Amino acid sequence: MRILLVNDDGINAPGLRTMYKHLEEAGHEIIVVAPETEKSASSHSISLRRDIRARKVADKEWAIAGTPVDCIVIALQKIVQEPIDLVISGINAGQNMGEDVLYSGTVAAAIEAAMLGQRAIALSVNAYEGQQFESAAAWAIKIIDKNIADILAPREVLNINFPNLPFEEVKGVRLTNTGHRRYYNFITITEEYDDGFDYRVQGSNPHWELEPGTDSEAVENGYISVTPLGFELTKPKSFPPILSWIESQGMLEF
Repeated sequence: MRILLVNDDGINAPGLRTMYKHLEEAGHEIIVVAPETEKSASSHSISLRRDIRARKVADKEWAIAGTPVDCIVIALQKIVQEPIDLVISGINAGQNMGEDVLYSGTVAAAIEAAMLGQRAIALSVNAYEGQQFESAAAWAIKIIDKNIADILAPREVLNINFPNLPFEEVKGVRLTNTGHRRYYNFITITEEYDDGFDYRVQGSNPHWELEPGTDSEAVENGYISVTPLGFELTKPKSFPPILSWIESQGMLEF
C-alpha cells in the first residue's frame, strides 16, 4: 500500500521512526509529512495568516513548520502526487483515549485526512516513558496487513491504543467506546511575580474510569483498543428537553 505517515511528536520522534521501519520492512510505500518539532496537544488547530515552511529532508520525507493538521492539508493538496491507500497518524508517545482525543494532534491529523476523503487510523501507546514502540508497531503491521483499511467507512477514523507490553503479552483486540479520564495537578506554577506568574500545563498521570467496554478498560487489561470515531457532533437525544424549553418559554416564534 501507499501510506501517508504523520504524527504530532515531530518527524524524528521514535514512534514515527519505528512505525516507518516496520512499514518499510513489510513492503509498503511510505510518504512522511510530519511537524519539524513536537506539536503535542495541538488538537485540530491550523496555522493562519503566516507562511509555513515545508522542507524536504529525505526522499519522500517532508518536515513542516506547522501543526499535524497543517501537515495533512499540505500533503494532500501539494506534496502527494498519487492516490493514498491509508493515512497513519502515530505512533504517539502516550495514550489517546477518552477525552484525550479532543486534545490530540495525532487524532486530529487522522480526522483531517478522513474529512478530506482518505482512510485513516490513529496509533498510540499507553505510556509516557519507556514506550515499547517495537511491540506496538509490530501489532500495527499485523492489523494493517489484515486489511483494516477496507472496513473504514467514509468520514470515520479508527483510534487504536496499544498497551505498553511486549508483543507476546498483548492479549488481543477489543472494539471499544471512548471512556473518561480526569487529570489532577493539571498545571505547575514555575515562577511567581508581583503582577502574575508563569505556569506550565502538563498534568500528572490521568485517573481513568475503567468502565467495561471502554478504551481505557481494554488497554488496562492488556488488550489493543479499537474505537471508531466519527464527526456527527449533534446530540439528537437532547432535542426533546431543549425543544420543550423553547416552546415553554414562548420562543418558538417571535
